[in-house]
Amino acid sequence: MIRAFDAFSLPLLRWFDPEDAHRMAIQGLRLLPPVKPRADDHKLAVRAFGLNFPNPIGMAAGFDKSAEVPDALLRLGFGFVEIGTVTPKPQGGNPRPRLFRLERDEAVINRMGFNNDGAETALRRLAARAHHGGIIGVNVGANKDSPDRVADYVKLIETFAPVASYFTVNVSSPNTPGLRNLQQAAALDELLAKVIDARERVRRNAGDSPVLLKIAPDLSLAELDDVVHIARSRRVDGMIVANTTLARPSSLREQARAKEQGGLSGRPLFRLSTRMVAETYVRTEGAFPLIGVGGIDSGGAALTKIRAGASLIQIYSSLVYKGLGLVDNIKNDLASTLLRTGRDSLSEIVGADAATITAEDWPVR
Repeated sequence: MIRAFDAFSLPLLRWFDPEDAHRMAIQGLRLLPPVKPRADDHKLAVRAFGLNFPNPIGMAAGFDKSAEVPDALLRLGFGFVEIGTVTPKPQGGNPRPRLFRLERDEAVINRMGFNNDGAETALRRLAARAHHGGIIGVNVGANKDSPDRVADYVKLIETFAPVASYFTVNVSSPNTPGLRNLQQAAALDELLAKVIDARERVRRNAGDSPVLLKIAPDLSLAELDDVVHIARSRRVDGMIVANTTLARPSSLREQARAKEQGGLSGRPLFRLSTRMVAETYVRTEGAFPLIGVGGIDSGGAALTKIRAGASLIQIYSSLVYKGLGLVDNIKNDLASTLLRTGRDSLSEIVGADAATITAEDWPVR
């Protein structure tokens, strides 16, 4: 069914403005029948952050910004779904157009600006589906006009703790002015201290809520040293590596479209984000797991990301070009690799190539 859907929908959606096509995809998923997904190969199961994932493939934040279709995505075979970025108040985001396809590069540039329906609406939707189970992460961010951005994150932790499988603290979007400044050492230390404190305050009533930190791929290695040190000292449960990049590799073919402002994602991000996964992995020294994201468009790319140090992976931009069948393709390739190499789980290969990757020349920006 998914392959037939892809064959029909992919060419059709490309005729539309990217943001209109995205809205159509959300509406289409809302109409999907509640069919139970096929059980995953048990070898693909991953335990991370105290959670049991049926497979390592997640839908990255940015697709389902306001928790409209998390269960439909789980039924399509994702092992977990991350909704958001959610802000305390509803936010319209930046002016359109703000989403661009780079067709020949299989890439996307966005400058969405945390457009979402706000915390109250997302909370209502997540509470209504809580009995369905499944792992649903909540990616949280600050309103653009907030006088106290740290307070926004704290409020969101307190609000969503009863319904979030985990939290992602997003300080790495390039599309909210000044947001990436929260990755700087002093600001990040204060933010994480208050976020973890909020998590601990609500734990008695809401249960455990793992907190992950999502970082930009554009950090210098010195900045990454600081970020990992602070994440470890504040005892976050994991990191997501990485968000979109402001870099524009010279290899891009869509040079005119590449001049659009915003974060670049998709295939051209793969080498840089994978290098950042490996660099982060060697710095964490096993303190917590990583989610690798950026340019994963095949089973081979997923395997490379895992061997660089990712326990779990997320996809989004590649679905624009490959369709929803990509999820099953990656799972089949990973399961075949484990069978062929006689391994019982993906955990046996996490980080296997990290040291080698960090010794290579830096990816061309």
